[in-house]
Amino acid sequence: MDIKTLEKLLDDYKNGSITKPEILNRIKNLPFEGIDIATLDHHREMRTGFPEVVFALGKSEEHLYKIIETRLSKGGLLYITRVDSDTAGKLLKKFPGGIHYKDASAITFNEDKDKQLYGKVLVITAGTSDIVVAEEAALTAGLMGSKTEKLYDVGVAGIHRLFGNADKFDGARVIIVVAGMEGALPSVVGGLVEVPVIAVPTSVGYGASFGGITALLGMLNSCANGVVVVNIDNGFGAGYTAALINRMTINKREGD
Repeated sequence: MDIKTLEKLLDDYKNGSITKPEILNRIKNLPFEGIDIATLDHHREMRTGFPEVVFALGKSEEHLYKIIETRLSKGGLLYITRVDSDTAGKLLKKFPGGIHYKDASAITFNEDKDKQLYGKVLVITAGTSDIVVAEEAALTAGLMGSKTEKLYDVGVAGIHRLFGNADKFDGARVIIVVAGMEGALPSVVGGLVEVPVIAVPTSVGYGASFGGITALLGMLNSCANGVVVVNIDNGFGAGYTAALINRMTINKREGD
């Protein structure tokens, strides 16, 4: 349950449109609720500013159905990551009204399309094979309220493509750089900008890339200052962290 939903319940109770037993029934499972196969954290948005996210990979369809049904009954944003297209079709057939972000392998329910966006998070990829991870990062940052821009396929094999789009750096408070292979691009970007760079290694590459380990180690050994690294293919973690940094930057400038 998010703060807006709780505030609405209180307003409804105040104006008499909901009874005391009804409101107690709605909030009885705060802060968490066990549903046999999962323990849902309904209180997370009030603690951290963003609701619990459902990681679909590895969950059966039946488990996802139960989790989604329970979460939707509480209101507020529901964000499901790592959903393949076949599973997404089945989920949306059973629970109409969601939005399938195919490129990000994600689904959202109750998304607020009118929310105010702030700051700027720039998401860059080295190649087009890195886009699915980048889209997850961009979607996550956007759902958390950040304005996002994208710059794709500007890796070191044709570095002039990056330099030719240097104006994209303007106004960015955080930059996410997604790359596989040898993972060199974040170091290049880190040497050009004065804002934090979040490097995301991907599992893209031939045998000696070792499923992203080569890119991960290369990014961890970056000689550029201001580069931090998340786990392999972790677009969600990068987008979440970028949005937090962006939000803190806005608050600092406003004097909060």
